[in-house]
Amino acid sequence: MKKIISNRIEKKFLELKKEKRKALVSFITAGDPNLKTSQKIMNLLPSFGTDIVEIGIPFSDPMADGPTIQKSSQRAIKSGTNLKKTLEIVKNFRTIHNHTPVVLMGYFNPIFQFGLVNFFSKASRVGVDGLIIVDLPPEENQLIENLTKKFNIHNIRLLTPTSDKGRLKKILKSTSGFLYYVSIMGITGTKKPSISSVKKSITQIKKHTNLPVLVGFGINNSRQVYEINKFADGCVVGSAIIKILEKSLIRMFTEKEMLKKINEFLLKLKKAC
Repeated sequence: MKKIISNRIEKKFLELKKEKRKALVSFITAGDPNLKTSQKIMNLLPSFGTDIVEIGIPFSDPMADGPTIQKSSQRAIKSGTNLKKTLEIVKNFRTIHNHTPVVLMGYFNPIFQFGLVNFFSKASRVGVDGLIIVDLPPEENQLIENLTKKFNIHNIRLLTPTSDKGRLKKILKSTSGFLYYVSIMGITGTKKPSISSVKKSITQIKKHTNLPVLVGFGINNSRQVYEINKFADGCVVGSAIIKILEKSLIRMFTEKEMLKKINEFLLKLKKAC
């Protein structure tokens, strides 16, 4: 019997495989610099070449993120954005984009405070397809395992350069959708990845799983994307997009000018996919 694919993430990777393309995942923080502009950016990302949208839940202490994304979280919190409003942004996005996968990225505390059942129920209802909880290790997966299955939301996990074979096997037991390989040690947007080291790691990971493996952290130009996509299944770009937004705010560009710059940047990366 043919398997029925019901999650947009799986559908997207099947589509990309048929088209012989690699995935471009674009990250933005919900509510940065404000709810209205954030919604507009998210709504336009598919037309800018984005295959999967990753949207960050604003948090006061985003420990895995570098200064760029930390500041974006602070701007979002200042604009009144929280988890409830993040889900509303996704809901509004779904009124015009029903096929583009949406992945929420965040920390466990806001989700736990929201109520796990309440969160998964509402996330599923508004059209969330995947979830990255940065600070929830596989050892604690039982907290959300049944809910991810019940509400058909992929639990996407991070792999780092220090993840050995034993750790990889443990992570794979509680991972679905795709694997997110962190290309550098440390926080987001602060270093450039070594392409040769990343290739070596991805080659080893692919021996143990058929899941797509995407690479993120430190990716900010089309050359990197082109080189990484020779062996990976796609790239995740976050800090570089937020830096464009941040510079636009500092230089007091109009919203139209800012969107144009994000569009130009992402279309260059898309060509490398």
